[in-house]
Amino acid sequence: MKIVNLMGMKIGANEPVRIQGVINLSPESFYKSSVKTDPGKILQTALQQVKAGAEIIDVGAKSTAPYLENQISAEEETKRALQGINIIINEIKKPISIDTTRSVVAKAVIEAGAKMINDISGFNDDPEMARVTAELDVPVIIGAWNINRFKGNPTKRVITALKESLKIAEEAGINPNKIILDPDIGFHRIDDFKWYKIDAHLLMNIHQMIKAFNQPICIGLSRKSFIGHILDIKDPKERLFGSLGATSIAVLHGANIIRTHDVKETLESVRIIERIISIGKELEE
Repeated sequence: MKIVNLMGMKIGANEPVRIQGVINLSPESFYKSSVKTDPGKILQTALQQVKAGAEIIDVGAKSTAPYLENQISAEEETKRALQGINIIINEIKKPISIDTTRSVVAKAVIEAGAKMINDISGFNDDPEMARVTAELDVPVIIGAWNINRFKGNPTKRVITALKESLKIAEEAGINPNKIILDPDIGFHRIDDFKWYKIDAHLLMNIHQMIKAFNQPICIGLSRKSFIGHILDIKDPKERLFGSLGATSIAVLHGANIIRTHDVKETLESVRIIERIISIGKELEE
């Protein structure tokens, strides 16, 4: 597997699973309790996440949940994102990623000090994003977009979608050693599969994505609606334990980054899995 280097931190292969904490600046978010708009709360959240063990801080200024009305202007998204970045950039020593599908937002925030782009659209929402990412020469998380265009089971469709995005990346001149892939858990509402079954299928087949691409895999499932549906829990605030269970599945099937609202709890879940596997292997030798 390729190793992605983010400010000296290695992501992929046999490296520890990295924890990416979420700072949500978007009031439109599905998880209202995660939204931070007050400058003091934004800084407090960043500091708390780093103290709890977050190795990357992911800042998002526009909700991307597929079932919500989320449209805000690029100007508003940029304003929100820059506000968040400027509040925390000099206060934490961890790399910051910008969760956006818009090149103008990505460019502004990277120039303000962020170190990675997280584009859930896989360069499909903004035709300029791949070119701008190549010019900025930073690591990028590429999501699987609109898998309804393809045939096959959900994992096969995600693999096909990611292949298309990787082709866009290659044509733009993006370094393959700076690419992380994300199957976009929670974003797929396709006609011939129930959406919560899609997410379950993707989690159980992360190893197939690794086999197909040999790139690190990022998984974001924190508090998402498929967990609520399976457990019959409507309020995202009550989905922590379900999120941790699903995270365990992701780690066991090869995830390299876990994106989460709940850093401490997620980190402990991930590390105990890693230690149990390591101890078990020692005793087999």
